[in-house]
Amino acid sequence: MSHPTTGVVAGSDQDLQFYVAEEHGHAEGGTMLGFWIYLMSDCLIFAVLFACYGVYGRSYAAGPTPANLFDLGTVALNTSMLLLSSITYGFAMLSMEKNRIGATQLWLLVTGLFGVAFVGLELNEFVHLIHEGAGPQRSAFLSAFFTLVGTHGLHVSVGIIWLMTLMVQVAQRGLVPENKRRLMCLSMFWHFLDVVWIGVFSFVYLLSVLP
Repeated sequence: MSHPTTGVVAGSDQDLQFYVAEEHGHAEGGTMLGFWIYLMSDCLIFAVLFACYGVYGRSYAAGPTPANLFDLGTVALNTSMLLLSSITYGFAMLSMEKNRIGATQLWLLVTGLFGVAFVGLELNEFVHLIHEGAGPQRSAFLSAFFTLVGTHGLHVSVGIIWLMTLMVQVAQRGLVPENKRRLMCLSMFWHFLDVVWIGVFSFVYLLSVLP
């Protein structure tokens, strides 16, 4: 039904008012607190997965060992992709603070490309291991490895989708306070994944390969 004086569709007005009300209905402190609680729950998940790998990481079932499987050169390249993505996200946040939409979007795009490269290299490693007969069902060590590294890769994939969604929102509505808050939450999530990967690289790859 149209508005009697302006001719604007009433339903559209209601939808817009609802959207704006929802945008401003979340207190910033409450949103950040809720996100910190989520990150703490994620910490518990990865702590359990690291503990499982610590228990089963040397249960090879007469199968291949980490020294037989892991290529530290490729893993180091993959690690550099994620570390560089963390730096570029930092540049995006600096541009956001200066309200430079174009620069923010550019650094977010570069961050996403580094993230895609990381996930691609990880998937390539998984495919190679499975092709060599070292799938997750081969031994307890490989089951723990695929679960830990795969869970981290899944988180990075979700982060990439989240990043692309925020890029669309910034393109549509600019660097409004709500989008800044969302970018800040993603920043914490992205840097958290960096820290977890450093643990994976050190504990799973380096310590397992070194004699």
